[in-house]
Amino acid sequence: MSEILVAYFSATGITAKLAKKIANVVDGDLHEIHPEIPYSSADLDWMNKNSRSSVEMNDKSFRPEIANKLESAENIKMLILAFPIWWYIAPAIINTFLEQYDWNGKIIIPVATSGSSGMGNTNAELESSCPGAILKDGKRFDVNVSEKEIKAWFDSLKV
Repeated sequence: MSEILVAYFSATGITAKLAKKIANVVDGDLHEIHPEIPYSSADLDWMNKNSRSSVEMNDKSFRPEIANKLESAENIKMLILAFPIWWYIAPAIINTFLEQYDWNGKIIIPVATSGSSGMGNTNAELESSCPGAILKDGKRFDVNVSEKEIKAWFDSLKV
């Protein structure tokens, strides 16, 4: 296992494309975070206040179950965590993922996809789920970002 893990949640496939590009550029292992109950298009209807994603995002204590877990996070030194931005933060399933492992002393770099939203309050909302981690500022990428642009960003991190 690599010391770099690119873990991602992708409800529609867009974030998966980004995560695969990042893993290729940083020579990291790839892990898709699968929800126990997959999200349907109705679940993702953010205009419906009763949709699953709306209900989850309005309840800060909600933690969707994950179907697949890592065997261990022990050898990981850096986690690049990719997800779509929902309501200006990471989806609740990202908190679920973080809370399942000990990230103390490890570097976590959030990256996101979004139609137009920035990272918003993402880091503030993730901090309590990864105590002791070195949580870096996140970055939103366009789905069509080139591997050259990803490499330039990663090299600029100085980690």
